[in-house]
Formats: sequence, structure tokens, C-alpha cells
Amino acid sequence: MAVITIVGAGMMGSAMSCPARDNQHEVRLVGTPLDHEIIDCAAKDGFHITMNRQLPAGIQYYQVKDLEQALAGADLVINGVSSFGVEWFAETVLPVLPPVPVLAVTKGLINNPDGSLLTYPHYFKARRPDRSFNAIGGPCTSYELADRHQTMVYFCGEDISELQWIKSLLATAYYHITPSTDVLGVEGCVAMKNAFAVAVSIAIGLAEKLEGENAYMYNPQAALFGQSLREMARVVRLLGGNADLAAGIPGAGDLFVTIFGGRTRKLGYLLGKGYRYSEAREELKGITLESVVIITRVANALRILARAEKVDLRDFALLLHLDDIINNNAPAAIPWEELQ
Repeated sequence: MAVITIVGAGMMGSAMSCPARDNQHEVRLVGTPLDHEIIDCAAKDGFHITMNRQLPAGIQYYQVKDLEQALAGADLVINGVSSFGVEWFAETVLPVLPPVPVLAVTKGLINNPDGSLLTYPHYFKARRPDRSFNAIGGPCTSYELADRHQTMVYFCGEDISELQWIKSLLATAYYHITPSTDVLGVEGCVAMKNAFAVAVSIAIGLAEKLEGENAYMYNPQAALFGQSLREMARVVRLLGGNADLAAGIPGAGDLFVTIFGGRTRKLGYLLGKGYRYSEAREELKGITLESVVIITRVANALRILARAEKVDLRDFALLLHLDDIINNNAPAAIPWEELQ
């Protein structure tokens, strides 16, 4: 039995307690400064008020003030924060991190001034080169993981033997794990799926706008799904990862599940219905949108690289249209003739 400390009591971080506890590990769930109510309620009866699910029995709950106590003696740390908590994790958790591997659920990329893009494991490694950082990618929603639905994911990191060990801790009859040392490929796919899920969801909103509820306009969705994978593969290739992953579990698989629900679908749906981004943002007030961040960051990086003649912006027509929608409040009007 191992001791697994999960930092971040949001939906996905908390859902990771399910395979961990099902494998009889000691699990400590630590809330961030935003998770006080979640931890208070779960400590009483094990119910997660955001995910609306009962968490496994036996979890030990900690408020953020007890972070160091929760980390003491851990064999594995799971970073359960979203991309909006990355800096908090770097500033608060990294300095007190014990010498054990870290596995992150966080998805996203950071854009540098020179147009290069940095994965979160590499970002954390730059801050703590003496620690090992790994990440999860693939089609896995928190509530389905908590419900023990059959799920396939990738665990990526630099050390394959370490990944195999982490897999041995968390793999179950329903949670299937493929270890991979292609951090750039896996992380590039799972970051970009958030961006392109907006594009496919625009077609869903457009169908309802034009033909009413229960519209069956699947051709546009399929076309945008295919274009999304093409542009995703180009981004992954640019990062230096295996572009073939765009057609697999971390790319197509994760994109598929994302367009069926959640915040990203809601944003794309509203844009397809005719909302400008400013209006959709007001409608979704209080909801964090990781898709907006990744669209903006990667589009900015591509423009810098284009000025240096390292990329051709025509290869990213769909992504740049999404950026125009988000950052210039342009209407959603898919540039079909420019897609390639």
C-alpha cells in the first residue's frame, strides 16, 4: 500500500481518489485556497458537492493550511489543480514538495516570448529540477471516473520505469493506462483538444440556430473534427512530439469526449447560436474556461513563429479563427475555404 497525496480537491483531482482507494492506498486529499467548502463537506460524509458524487471511504481530508502535514511521508503526489492553479502550485507546493514523483491532471501549454511552447511538466521541472514530473492525458471526465466507467488514458513522463510504477499504483479493471515518454506529444494533444472542442461545438450550436432543437447537421461537426485533428497534429509536430498521437487516445479520443459536455462545449454552442464571445462570457460568468487560455496562447505563439518564417499561418486557419472570435469578438463564421 502506498501513500498518495492529491493536491487540489476539484473534480478531476478528487476523482483520482477512486482508483487510488480501490487499490487500497492511503489517500490524502488537500484543498486549495478555493476548496474550503468542498473539503469541509467531504470531511463530514464523503460527499463532493461540486462533482455531486460520493467519494470512496477512508480518504483523509486536509485544508490548505495543513499542506505540509499531508505531504509528509507521501509516496506519490497528484497535482489536481486546473491550468488556472499552475502558478499557485509552483509557488506554494513546489517549495515543500517531498522527493517523490508528481503526476498532474493539469492540461495546457505556456507560450514563451520567442514563440516556443512549454508543457506544464517542463515548466515545473524548470522550477524544481530535482523532482520528477509526469502527467495524465486522454478521454476521462471526472464524473465517469468516479462512476468507474471504462477509461483509457496515457501517463507521460521522462522515466518509463517510474511511469510503470505509477501505473501499478493506479491501474484498475476500469482505469487503463498506457505509459509514454513522449511528453510533448501527449501534452500537446490534450492541451489542444480544449481549443478545438470549441470549434466542433460551434457546429452544434449552428445546427440548432438554423434548424431548431434536435437538428441533425453532423457533416459540419465531422468536418471540423477532422480539421481539428489536422491542426492538432501540426502543433504537436511543432512541439517536437509524435504527431500520430493526434489520431489516438490523447488527441481524437480526448477531443471526442470533450465535445459531448462541459464548459468548452457550452462556449462553442453559444458561439454557434450567434453569441459574440463577450455575450457568451457573460452567460458563462463564474465558469473557468481553459479553452480560451490555450487558444490565445497558441495563436500568439504561432504569429511570432510566422514572423520568423518558421510556420505558415494558413496551416492553422481554424485555430486562428477561434482566436479572432475570442480576442476580437468576431462572429463565428467558419472559414471553410481556408481549411486545409
